Parts: sequence; structure tokens; C-alpha cells
Amino acid sequence: MKKIELLAPAGNLEKLKTAIIYGADAVYMGGEAYSLRAMADNFTREEMIEGIKFAHERGKKVYITVNIFAHNSDLGGMPEYIKSINEIGADAVIVSDPGVFAIVREVAPDLEVHISTQANNTNYMTAEFWYKLGAKRIVLARELSLKEIREIRERIPEDMEIEAFIHGAMCMAYSGRCLLSNFMTGRDANRGACAHACRYKYYLMEEKRPGQYFPVYENDRGTYIMNSHDLCMIEHIPELVDAGITSFKIEGRMKSSYYVASVVKAYREAIDSYLRDKENYKFNPKWLKELSKSSHREFSTGFYFGRPDKQIYSSSSYIRTHDVVGIVVDYDENTHTATIEQRNKVLRGEEVEVLTPKGDNFNIMLEDIRNEEGEPIDSTPHPQMIYKLKTDKPLKPFDMLVKEKGD
Repeated sequence: MKKIELLAPAGNLEKLKTAIIYGADAVYMGGEAYSLRAMADNFTREEMIEGIKFAHERGKKVYITVNIFAHNSDLGGMPEYIKSINEIGADAVIVSDPGVFAIVREVAPDLEVHISTQANNTNYMTAEFWYKLGAKRIVLARELSLKEIREIRERIPEDMEIEAFIHGAMCMAYSGRCLLSNFMTGRDANRGACAHACRYKYYLMEEKRPGQYFPVYENDRGTYIMNSHDLCMIEHIPELVDAGITSFKIEGRMKSSYYVASVVKAYREAIDSYLRDKENYKFNPKWLKELSKSSHREFSTGFYFGRPDKQIYSSSSYIRTHDVVGIVVDYDENTHTATIEQRNKVLRGEEVEVLTPKGDNFNIMLEDIRNEEGEPIDSTPHPQMIYKLKTDKPLKPFDMLVKEKGD
């Protein structure tokens, strides 16, 4: 069996490094053009070069998203952009548009191509079609069940890879092909500017009763409200592996570094635990608990087991029980002093949890915190301020200090 790849989102350079440090085998990211996440920070050419270097030095891969549905005006600079991606050492490019695919094959014939979920890859004939044109990997539509995925795996060439989303926010439209945002806000979801209109709260109004707004309820026959649960398959690693999925993809280029770290770590531990000893594998509830701390909507298993789970109809709000309050920059073992970059305010005397890439989390007390000049301080009120923390428990760069909300 091929090695299972854990593929993580990289919305910016910090998130790329975080994903790799916390256990991702590969990351996907967008440049400043042609990506479906125009509102993410995205990467300049210089940042792409630094990110690719950081990943490659650690034996990891970087995939670049060029997955918009291109209009005529998008094609002008496309060949040069693809050449640039190839020159800086990207491991693959993710595309959805046949025209963009043709450009990649023409100007960078040796660049590996993955076919985006936006291309609605729902059957084995589609997979074989792209394979014959030169695609290395197909990213499956999220509307498929595990049964359908197994059949696709059985009917496509052995060396073609299957990638599938296993965690994160899912679009209500057919693999993201949605016009709601265009219609309601003028922002094109298929060119990277989605306004997430499916997350709005809706009421019904009958034509002859203006001003009377009726809430929409769900019954045992389902609902037509569009705000979907977040996908979470952490409890079903064996089924995903058995279906023949070779790359487990996490959604979230616009999520926080804390989200990236906690989700990647949980799935890394679950995947490694299963592959290490399949016969005696047992799901560890701590993985789900960790996933539930960072920002998310209610979880479901999506379409994997046939009929999709119920949709959320009462709220589009995120659930977030914990916040990251600091990221470790350095630790001096001689003085037992950590250098921290602030992410949220903390007070002297508070207890925080340390999320670390490997091993169990642990708690520390913020008994001695100081500013950069070494002067004692009672709090860390300034965004991204650098401060010092005395602690006998060794910390490492990229460790995160986490605090429960409301504490």
C-alpha cells in the first residue's frame, strides 16, 4: 500500500511552517493570482520560494493552487505564472479548468498536475480521462461515498493517486460550483472571491405577505437550508485507508495557525497509530477533543456514509472554546527562558496549555513574564508583542500557548 499523505492548508508562510512542523507531509497554497482563496493572505513569489525551501529541507512537498475557472481576461499572464511556479520548485499544481490544464502541459510539461475537486471528479471514467491527458492525481468531489471511492480506486490505474477532503468547512454547492455569491454580492466564488452566502441566516417570505418572515425548520425528511456542517473524519481513519485514498486533505487556508496546528497534529497521530498497528488500533478520544478546541462548526461525516448528515439550520456561528495566546519563538535552556510572540492577551499568574508538535500537551503557569527589556509585566496587551517567560518545562519554536475562552 502506498504511503498515506497528510495534506494541510497553508494560507500564509507562518501557517505553511506550522503545518509542516506539526506533521503534514505536504501543503497546498495559493499565489497572489489564480487561486480560489482571494481573501487569504496568499504568497508572494519570494514567500513561495521560502516556503518551498522550508518544506523541501524537511522532505515535504508543496502544491500550488491554480484552480479558478478562468475567463478570457485571466489567461493573459497564465503561461508566465505557470513557468514561474515550475522554476521555483513547486511539486505540483492544482487545476480545475481544462484551458489552464492545457497551458500547464504546454509550458511546463514535467510539472505534476492534480485535478481539483472543483472539476467535479465523481466517477472512474473522469479519473481515467484526466490520467490519459497526463494528470498524476485526482481530488475527488466531496459528494462521494466510501463505497463509490473504493470502486473508483479499483477501476483506475494503480499509479494514479486519489486525494479527498477529510476535515474542514464544506461548500453546500456541488464541489464548490456555486453562483449564490455572484448573485447576491457580485463576488465570483469560482474566481476566488466567495462571500459565503450559503452561511447567511435565511427566512421565508410569502409574496402576498410582505414583512412576515417565517423561520425554516428541519424535519425527518431533511432540510433545504444551505449552511453545512464541517467535515470531520478523525474517527474513521481505517475506513478512509481501506477505500484507497492516498492523500488526506484538510480544508482551511483562511483558518488560524492554531487550527492548522491542532488539526494536523490530531490526524497525524491518528494516521500513524493506525498504520503502526492496524490489528490493535483503537480511536483515542483525545484527538476529537483537540479538534474541537479550535474554531469550527458542528461536525459531520458528510457524504462518506451515504445520505449526508443533517444540516445546521439555526446558526452559522463558529464554535471556539480555546484561543491561542502565544507562539514560542525561542527557548534558552540555560536560563529556562522562552521568547513568546503574543497572539492574545494573558495575565501574570494565569495557567495556559502548551500545544506541542509531538507528545501530549501540558500546562504551565505564567508566573514570571517580562518585556523585551527584561522588566516584569503584569499582562501582554499589545498585539504580537515579544515577551519573555520563565518556565522549567522546556519549550520549542512553534509550540503554542493556548487558553480556554472565558478564563
